[in-house]
Amino acid sequence: MDKNKSIEILQAYATGLAAQSYGHRVQSKIFEDQGFMKLAEKYASHAAEEMGWVDKFNERILDLGAIPQVAATPAQPVFTDPVEFIKADLAISHREVPALIALTATLDDDFKTYDIMKAYALDEEDDMFWMEQQLDLIEKIGLQNWLVKQL
Repeated sequence: MDKNKSIEILQAYATGLAAQSYGHRVQSKIFEDQGFMKLAEKYASHAAEEMGWVDKFNERILDLGAIPQVAATPAQPVFTDPVEFIKADLAISHREVPALIALTATLDDDFKTYDIMKAYALDEEDDMFWMEQQLDLIEKIGLQNWLVKQL
């Protein structure tokens, strides 16, 4: 088992996911301010779930004998249009989920880290499917009808 490789991967995901969680929390507040309470609740819950993953990654880093690091991350765009946000978030998922799955496969010699990252990859894949479903729903029922469902 290459502990340093596992630590490096876990740290990279903990750092990126902490920033993504904060971004989702901000989006939740924006949607709440616009009156889209279901979207606000969805993304507030999503942000909390992401921080749960950060905790798991940090716990595993500690198990491996390293100290989790806190790092600044680049600024992220903020959206006022819910559909544009979902499209942007989905584009990230389309790029990152396959990379995450491939990277997770390289951890097969560190069973515990592999299991954590595999569970995280499956969760991210579910999130990607939810976003695809929302965009399909918008096409089928129309934007205004979908927005009403988000109140």
